[in-house]
Amino acid sequence: MYQRLHDLREDRDKSQEELAKILNISQATYSRYERGKLDIPTDTLIQLAKFYQTSVDYLLGLTDNPTPYPPKKQAKS
Repeated sequence: MYQRLHDLREDRDKSQEELAKILNISQATYSRYERGKLDIPTDTLIQLAKFYQTSVDYLLGLTDNPTPYPPKKQAKS
């Protein structure tokens, strides 16, 4: 999982500092996420999935399919 975060970031030519700013966290915290030294909170995983246009399952290594899930349909009122 952590290597996947690193690879996705580098594929987009972003620094850890740039990602940290997007996520509103410190660069040190983001670095700990990438190295597996700190668990990533659910809301941050969701932000990362949206940023990378992939699924949380892909980020977590539960699937090798990077395609994001379709948006949730709104219930009609």
